Amino acid sequence: MKVLGFEGVVIRFVFALVLVFATYNPSAYSYFHWAEGSFPQFTPALAICGLFLVIAWGIYLRATFRSLGVIGLILAAAFFASFVWLFYDLGWLEANNVGAMTWVVLVIVSLLLAIGMSWSHIRRRLTGQVDIDDVDDD
Repeated sequence: MKVLGFEGVVIRFVFALVLVFATYNPSAYSYFHWAEGSFPQFTPALAICGLFLVIAWGIYLRATFRSLGVIGLILAAAFFASFVWLFYDLGWLEANNVGAMTWVVLVIVSLLLAIGMSWSHIRRRLTGQVDIDDVDDD
């Protein structure tokens, strides 16, 4: 069984960032803005890119929910939300700055997805317990 190192977690985080920011970001260079700008027309390129994003989100979300579970995902989200609260309390982040808050939330979603993609490997290294999917032998 291959060991997941720090580089593997970083790679998963980078891919999660690309997925999240390609779907939506405040800079107006995202699939959301592309689709919104071309509405009501729907081109084949828009359909292909949209399906690619849906498939990628499906892979990331399925892996995240399977490895963390609902309670683990809630706890991880609360953990990152407490950092946002800390940064707000320290004056590093302003709640009325919608652009900055949007970027922070998008990075947190990327972190949650990356942790979800990596958690089974991290858990195995910490505890020695292995997660497996139900597989039929037939």
